[in-house]
Amino acid sequence: MKLPAGEVFARGELQNSEGGLYMTDKTKGRMLKWFAMKGKADDWCIYCGWECYSNWWFLRHGDKVTHKIHINRCVPCDDEVFTRYRY
Repeated sequence: MKLPAGEVFARGELQNSEGGLYMTDKTKGRMLKWFAMKGKADDWCIYCGWECYSNWWFLRHGDKVTHKIHINRCVPCDDEVFTRYRY
């Protein structure tokens, strides 16, 4: 079964750190929420933001995760799935 566009298929929290989902030096250690979402084409992406924001906010204003190591920390995937990631 294919997911509809805009469907969130995974979510979680990781610490803003080199070993987690690293986004900035300013607030190391603070928790980030992330959401993996199916795109309109045969693609997908991950958005993240601080834990204090609502789920609605993330999906419209969250930062896109762009580094392969961080993408795989959120959603471990093989090379075929990774090629469908939308930057």
